[in-house]
Amino acid sequence: MHRSLAWLLGASFLLLLVPGSANLAAPLQENSTTPGENPDSTETIVLAGGCFWCLESDLEKLPGVVEAVSGYSGGHVANPSYRQVSSGNTGHREVVEVTFDSRILPLEDLLQVFWRNIDPLDHGGQFCDRGEQYTSAIFVTTPQQREVAEASLDAVQAQLADQPIATPVLPASPFYSAEDYHQNYAKTNSLRYNYYRWRCGRDQRLKQVWGDTMSGSEKA
Repeated sequence: MHRSLAWLLGASFLLLLVPGSANLAAPLQENSTTPGENPDSTETIVLAGGCFWCLESDLEKLPGVVEAVSGYSGGHVANPSYRQVSSGNTGHREVVEVTFDSRILPLEDLLQVFWRNIDPLDHGGQFCDRGEQYTSAIFVTTPQQREVAEASLDAVQAQLADQPIATPVLPASPFYSAEDYHQNYAKTNSLRYNYYRWRCGRDQRLKQVWGDTMSGSEKA
């Protein structure tokens, strides 16, 4: 069962056992970019990295990110609900639509942070969340985005040597925003979010994959 609220409420007291610095993707300074301030340099890309609560939280702190919205993409059902997507029957992935100012945060740098916050070797999901709906992907909208994304993937493949990368670069498909209660979940439901992230083993696995090097968020 994915992120059962009853389960999370019942176990919230275990947060006392979680070190405050457990999150590998350490918070950055809060984003100071004003939406629409640099319209000529603003672009959007959709990224899938398992639980959208986590990926949204990891990416929205980056300087240059204007907005990060949790949602669904890649499936065959219009306007899917969370219940439909989490069942695995719609073909959608949980994703985050990231709008960013490329003058402040080039796509190459955004993708470097993305890679450091997922397990690119997992073909069956991400961390404790299993199924196609939780697998990773990069959805591109232009030939330029595809070129950058494929170069980024090649660099990660070289770094991880003989372990095949499971994260594809795919053409963009319709994006559907998730329900309001999923947006900014790490902020509005911090106890449940932090317990879920710890219990799911996300940061433990990130350290196994990427070692003791700084996460992309810290580098940025």
